[in-house]
Amino acid sequence: MTMPPSPGHNGGPPLEEEDDPAGWRLWCWKRAHRRAWKTPPREIALRRLARAEELGMTYREYTLEILERGRHL
Repeated sequence: MTMPPSPGHNGGPPLEEEDDPAGWRLWCWKRAHRRAWKTPPREIALRRLARAEELGMTYREYTLEILERGRHL
């Protein structure tokens, strides 16, 4: 017989790596990565491309800078 969860436990998946080394955290990371690199609307992509060319960067490098810093260059 297993013990019931302690009070305040929501019964969700474990968050510690030793309990779940590749499951939950990996799934969350992949989901966030997919959302971050999702293709933006055409107008935004063209604006980013133009700005990247002005700065001498590729579109991917410029987008990565936006994602890392949280602001446009």
